[in-house]
Amino acid sequence: MNRGDHTESETTTRAGERVGSEPARRSAFLDVWKRFRRNRSGVAGLIVVGLLAVVAVFAPAISPDTYWDQDLSESLQPPSREALLGTDQFGRDLLSRLIYASRPSIQVGVVATGIAIVVGTSIGAMGGYFGGWVDYLTEALVSITWAFPTILMAVFLVSVLGPSLANIMIAVGLVSWASYARVVRAQVLSLKETDFVLAARVVGAGEWRIILRHVLPNTLSPVIVMASLGMASSILAEAALSFLGLGIQPPAPSWGSILSDARSFLTIAPWLSIPPGICIMITVLAFNLLGDGLRDATDPHSRR
Repeated sequence: MNRGDHTESETTTRAGERVGSEPARRSAFLDVWKRFRRNRSGVAGLIVVGLLAVVAVFAPAISPDTYWDQDLSESLQPPSREALLGTDQFGRDLLSRLIYASRPSIQVGVVATGIAIVVGTSIGAMGGYFGGWVDYLTEALVSITWAFPTILMAVFLVSVLGPSLANIMIAVGLVSWASYARVVRAQVLSLKETDFVLAARVVGAGEWRIILRHVLPNTLSPVIVMASLGMASSILAEAALSFLGLGIQPPAPSWGSILSDARSFLTIAPWLSIPPGICIMITVLAFNLLGDGLRDATDPHSRR
């Protein structure tokens, strides 16, 4: 092939990337959305997650009271017209505290999952693309991380960093990255020898440009599915840490800390423990249903 033919082929390849890639991605997205809409459980999960996000954002407007106002004369009151879910040991409205507690749960779910995605995707992409000792180090880090129970690692990190919302996000994110790294590494290993990556090398694209522009975008589907499932795990981890007293500190509410406080009043005020447990269950279930729906919609073998 002479230089003119090579230039023409290069121009055609670049033009094809510019013109054909965007409509193809849009068509793929619409195809995924159509299949997702047919999954009733996935749609139900998406609706519940959307409602939770609205409640978290507009908590001050939705809540019938503030979460910190105390009235000891109204402590441990059962559900009534004035307090729909009753009051806690300090006379604080339980419904208001549950509504405000959705904020840290959603924050931890989003931010901790984001940290895990950034760390795991970066490490997995480098290991899969460069191979050699980089890949060996990646696999070693993943194996070491998986050798310890996730919740115990989170407890250790929060104990070292100190109990706070920011530290919970960091701790949960840093103990959740290994799954993303393993999946992204496997995707990159199958992508790095494909025609479009080889063509990018031929036209002189740098290694990092190839990773960021050509390889990583094609690993997004499994990462998005894992992220929706990972948010459920992050929210559950936050509730567990708060239940142990290592999470959100009083007077700020958390579903886990509300549930922990209710343990002392199970016999005389059982209404304190049921609502936060239901909130945790519904939230985790909604994210799991959403993740399952996205997994089925993005599975190339499920063309129902």
